[in-house]
Amino acid sequence: MPDTLISILSENLPGVFRWAGAIARQLRGHDISLSGKKSGFADSDALTLADLSVQELLVAALRDMGPVVRQCRIEAEEVTGDLGRFADRGDWVLAIDPIDGTRQYRDRTGNGYSVMLHARTPATVRYSLVYLPEEGPDGTWLEARDDRVVLGPDDPERPARSVLNALPPVAADRRRRNRRILVSGFLGQDEERARAVSAAGLEGVRGSETGGSLFPLMAGGALGGALFHTPNVYDFPVSLHLARLLGGDAVWVHDGRPVDFRALWLDERTKMLRLRGIVACAHDRAVLATLVDVARAWSPERYGRA
Repeated sequence: MPDTLISILSENLPGVFRWAGAIARQLRGHDISLSGKKSGFADSDALTLADLSVQELLVAALRDMGPVVRQCRIEAEEVTGDLGRFADRGDWVLAIDPIDGTRQYRDRTGNGYSVMLHARTPATVRYSLVYLPEEGPDGTWLEARDDRVVLGPDDPERPARSVLNALPPVAADRRRRNRRILVSGFLGQDEERARAVSAAGLEGVRGSETGGSLFPLMAGGALGGALFHTPNVYDFPVSLHLARLLGGDAVWVHDGRPVDFRALWLDERTKMLRLRGIVACAHDRAVLATLVDVARAWSPERYGRA
């Protein structure tokens, strides 16, 4: 199943993502904000008609790809779509973030939002696809599979799969030891935690300071990694995938063990599935070790006292 599943996804999803990106671009010009989330956290509560529409499209497309795909479980940030057609148990998961960066998308404060899906097992991520509809003149692709990461511009004159096939793999000289690290998820303490990362000899930055989406920045070498508090399972695993394919890893800071997906918790405030504790990921294992040392004693409780 693994090779067949990834082959089906990689062959069919790029075209679907293009359609989804076109919908997102079109809807962005209208008043599409919704009020369905009430956790009290601005980034988590951002919701638009585009989130629901894009997820509906993605779930329907996955459903129609056949029984191999429907044997997977679906973990989706929203609740829309024909989710009941998929397995309710099993090791293979397809996780969807229909609009990653919804607050930026809704408020029109930048173009770093993306359509995302990854396929994973309890141990690791096996396939990731990210499409940024408004990054560059015609959008930008990021795909990770096997031992290959590609990043580059879309070309609507050609089929989406052909464009991805023609993109060169991320070259070794782009896997440079960048010490710039995103710090995220510390609920009012991101700035303080970023300063601590900087004090350790790295450069801690918050999301508003990265200059774009984490995923192409990390794949292209403009960010060396990230330090997350209780990351969700819809977008974070792509960071893990990139770190591992580019020579690094993602680990829990309390013990340095590689992250897996065997124990998740449902955050009732945001209605999101999350990993427990604080997670560091980086291309460079020396950077990873520094992040572990910096954050080891910080509280792993998302809503508890730090």
